[in-house]
Amino acid sequence: MPFPPSPWHLTGDMVVSLWRIPVDDLPPWPLPRGARPWVVRRRATLLTFWVDYRPGGVLAYHEFLIALAVRHGRRLAGSTVAAWVDDEQSLAGGRALWGIPKEQGAIMLSADGRGSRGELTAAGIPPVRVTYRDVLRLPFRLPARAHLVQQLPDGPECRVPVRISGRPALGRSRVTTGADVRRQLLDESAGRQFGAALGASAPLSVLARHRPLLSLAVRDFRSTVGS
Repeated sequence: MPFPPSPWHLTGDMVVSLWRIPVDDLPPWPLPRGARPWVVRRRATLLTFWVDYRPGGVLAYHEFLIALAVRHGRRLAGSTVAAWVDDEQSLAGGRALWGIPKEQGAIMLSADGRGSRGELTAAGIPPVRVTYRDVLRLPFRLPARAHLVQQLPDGPECRVPVRISGRPALGRSRVTTGADVRRQLLDESAGRQFGAALGASAPLSVLARHRPLLSLAVRDFRSTVGS
């Protein structure tokens, strides 16, 4: 499957949520060599992204992505531990260029004047749904820079620079997952064997048990991924 070369220039809207997860609840996600979860007071940090990439960038598609904050050497970075997209070019390019473990899914995203909704359905996982509502819109464009650390399919690690600017709004979000995950979590709560037992549903089991600490929308963003 052909895909655009790096870097990718993308535009659209997204909802980002920050989660603080007890380190003992983290699934055994594989991380690049030299990367370890960033842990403060026995809690790790997750970020979830619901993204509507729109025409105007090199690709237009939808994505749900989960990133773990990690220490890599002396630097703080992110590492994508799970991602689903509804576009084959994005899937193939994300894996080949940067080692992002994208999977195929059906993603519905809709928005009104003050909020948005989303749903992911994919093979092997329960449905995931998000609702988001603005609380405070900020009257400026906010620029940000970060980088991901990933493991390429042929072995070496890869640093992926990300640059973005957009119109931010602070808000509230709620993420829900299918009943199957909740039932398994209740059955296994005594043994705390969450990640290993749930397999492909492990990232979703973490979201099912916790609520985001902070959520924001970034509208009309322009971003560059890669170099």
